[in-house]
Amino acid sequence: MATDWEPYAEHAYHALRDHPAFSNTEATQPYSERPAFRPITKFEMRGQRLGHKQHPIVAVTGSSGAGTSTVKHAFEAIFRRENFKPVVIEGDSFHRYDRMAMKAEMAKAETEGRNLSHFGPRANDFKKLEELFAQYAETGTGQRRLYLHNDAEAESYPGLNAGQFTPWEDLPGNTDLLFYEGLHGMVAGDGYNVAQHVDLGIGVVPIINLEWIQKIFRDNSERGYSAEATVDTILRRMPDYINHITPQFSRTDINFQRVATVDTSNPFIARDIPTPDESFVVIRFADPKKFDIDFPRLLSIFKDSFMSRRNTIVVPGGKMGLAMEIILAPIIQRMISEAKK
Repeated sequence: MATDWEPYAEHAYHALRDHPAFSNTEATQPYSERPAFRPITKFEMRGQRLGHKQHPIVAVTGSSGAGTSTVKHAFEAIFRRENFKPVVIEGDSFHRYDRMAMKAEMAKAETEGRNLSHFGPRANDFKKLEELFAQYAETGTGQRRLYLHNDAEAESYPGLNAGQFTPWEDLPGNTDLLFYEGLHGMVAGDGYNVAQHVDLGIGVVPIINLEWIQKIFRDNSERGYSAEATVDTILRRMPDYINHITPQFSRTDINFQRVATVDTSNPFIARDIPTPDESFVVIRFADPKKFDIDFPRLLSIFKDSFMSRRNTIVVPGGKMGLAMEIILAPIIQRMISEAKK
């Protein structure tokens, strides 16, 4: 038998070592070297090319209100259970302007007839984000800062207010991977390519009406915005959404898309957000073979799940978090195991 995943190799070795029907053909060591006919994995090629210990990068990307936090919580559970040490990067920290400066720039853009939104490159420093990913991938080092969203977050930073950035500081040492969560984990364009440095790209993409419902309710409950103000924001952001957000989901490895099973025809008059049990989650793998996805096993685990295409499985919405953990945990384990070889 052959595998490129060390924990699986160790498990198989100990399980078969004492079985009378099997014998190890390697007399002096438990394992043999990779035979010439087995393809080199993506992570092995990257390590050989760079000639150093690998530092994996995982990026969870999705537009504002899309529900990327659900994926973040699933990853946190994986990191805690497997005792992995991630360094977390928040996408908002790479905005070009703090809250007050952004308001001023937006007013200026409006008078000049220009579009400006947090979805696009004018309001973000994509080059600096790319530089961080490249540096971390090569050395495991870099710098980060935080964007203080509210007064509660600002309390820990005397002299700073909500809507401002903390100073840049060095990343902690000896981390297992970089975990990015935000708007632009897989962005690429003229003069920047963040996506090229990502080892595992996850997209979180509700159908558009559901995304708008979630954003309207979130902006009202967390920020006190009226539905009309949120609709204005949606309209202003639409060009950047089309040009800089949606293309990322063609670069991801796995997309999780929640689809409501209740009427969301007019998201602007919705009285509540459809619950997980009122939805399905469409999970699309760009290349199932890349991560050895076992669809029959997944179908057996999740009742009422089904395959809609050869690379797509649909599960009940209430199982979204569990599906993420079951699918993503072995992928993360393999990445970190190969990085430590």
